[in-house]
Parts: sequence; structure tokens; C-alpha cells
Amino acid sequence: MKIHKGLVPVIAAGIVNTLLKKEMVVLKFPKEEVIKLVDELMLEELMVEDRLNEEVRGILRQFESEIEKGRLDYRKLFELTKKKLVRERNLVL
Repeated sequence: MKIHKGLVPVIAAGIVNTLLKKEMVVLKFPKEEVIKLVDELMLEELMVEDRLNEEVRGILRQFESEIEKGRLDYRKLFELTKKKLVRERNLVL
């Protein structure tokens, strides 16, 4: 995640407050509930890359001995594997 978790609620509140101030939305639920929902949605989206990185690490553990022997470049394999999964899953990071 490229944004610290502690900033997500602040950003979520800013988004909701800005939309309300500019009269771009009308809330059907209390503002605090909407902010909490936006916070949760943002956090979920931001964690997609974290989960993907962990999955790639798991995949590369299969090749640990080859990487340690210097036959494979971990950083390059990591990036290539990650790009492949992003393409296959149509992810936006």
C-alpha cells in the first residue's frame, strides 16, 4: 500500500466533505456512516497490491534454491510475475 493506513480515514472524510460542499451528492445515510464506508472501500482497494505482492512472493518461493544460487534474478522475476498476474486479472494498481 502506498498510502499509510492512518491517512485513509482522513482522505475518505475529505472526499465526502468536498462532495457535500460542492453539492455533488445528497446523502441518504448519516455522514459518519458514509465516511466509514468510503474508508473501508478505499482500504480494500489499496490492499489489492499488497495481497498481490504476497501472492507473488509465495509463487517465487518455489524457485528459492535457483534464486539463491544466482541463476535467477529475484527482482526481475518478481516484476515479471506481478505484471503477468495484473494482466491476467485485469487489475488496476
